[in-house]
Amino acid sequence: MALTVKIASIIGARPQFIKAAVVSRALARQPGLDEVLVHTGQHYDFNMSQQFFDELDIPRPDHHLGVGSGSHGEQTARMLTGIEQVLLQERPRVVLLYGDTNSTAAGALAAAKLNLPIAHVEAGLRSFNRRMPEEINRIVADHLSDLLFAPTSAARDQLLREGMPAERIVTCGDVMFDAALQHARRAGERSRIIETLALTRGRYALVTLHRAENTDQPARLRAVVDGLRRVAADLPVVWPVHPRTRAAAHKQGIELPAADPGFLAIEPVGYLDMILLEQSAAVIATDSGGVQKEAFFHGVPCVTLRDETEWVELVEAGCNRLCPPVSADAVRQGILEAVGTTVPATRFYGEGRAAEIIADELRTRYANPDGTGSAEARCAS
Repeated sequence: MALTVKIASIIGARPQFIKAAVVSRALARQPGLDEVLVHTGQHYDFNMSQQFFDELDIPRPDHHLGVGSGSHGEQTARMLTGIEQVLLQERPRVVLLYGDTNSTAAGALAAAKLNLPIAHVEAGLRSFNRRMPEEINRIVADHLSDLLFAPTSAARDQLLREGMPAERIVTCGDVMFDAALQHARRAGERSRIIETLALTRGRYALVTLHRAENTDQPARLRAVVDGLRRVAADLPVVWPVHPRTRAAAHKQGIELPAADPGFLAIEPVGYLDMILLEQSAAVIATDSGGVQKEAFFHGVPCVTLRDETEWVELVEAGCNRLCPPVSADAVRQGILEAVGTTVPATRFYGEGRAAEIIADELRTRYANPDGTGSAEARCAS
């Protein structure tokens, strides 16, 4: 007789909210799966958190840890403590993690210390830059996980090179592609962001920036800001500014544009507004892994404001170009030269069934009482 499988899903940041929205729905459709949703509070700003839950119909979190901001060590430590308490209370059969945030690393460590099986969505991605906190997080999560959901064949190959057993790897496609397919039409019907900002479709650059390698280095952040001002002389710029980026700019004495002609530095927007902004842009410039893929999904050329990217297939296809923000001129040139780049229709990221494959695999692997042992025994301290 199959068991009811309790799955503890750990989320805390915008990309994870989007992924969890489609996976949670797929889990709910599978008989015998019971999801417990744990929100660490890594993104605590309304526009970075609650608005996504409302727009994407994500179930209300069963546990909200309210961790908030802090240094990487401080934030991860608070998450580790809170997640461990939740896992001891809930005693799940498997812990489900997403991506490469501090929430991911904390969830992996807490589960591993309790000998709980771990499943990692978006496994096998590598930038090969260990100065990035995200790179450390994803390596930790992959090497502690029992089940690795690789979004691409390249990610699977990387896991095999690192010695992961093939039977632990499932190439499922990308849940972000699932989300893009599910919500694109909804965004067109509900979002009024284009009219609100008085934009012309196909005639503006959309920008996002949040990674520490850019925000915590004044020279790079200043190069981005000054470069975007120069872009705005030729092409309007829309920049929903991440809270950490705004705080870093203020701390470093870098003035973000408030009334520059053609340059809108606005507050973060919800997911549906973001989809419509992405779909309607002439070019997208970002340091976000998720936004790089969303640009591809919507057929918009992308400029990655980093030295490297995990999504190498997009660079190789010519629809994404690396543009390290070493100077304002480099940023301007990289963005303007990308306008008009052809985006191929190749299905790098599956057929839009990643969440369904993940849910089915979790049920198949963990619903068997003879499979992995009792959750109670694994949670024993």
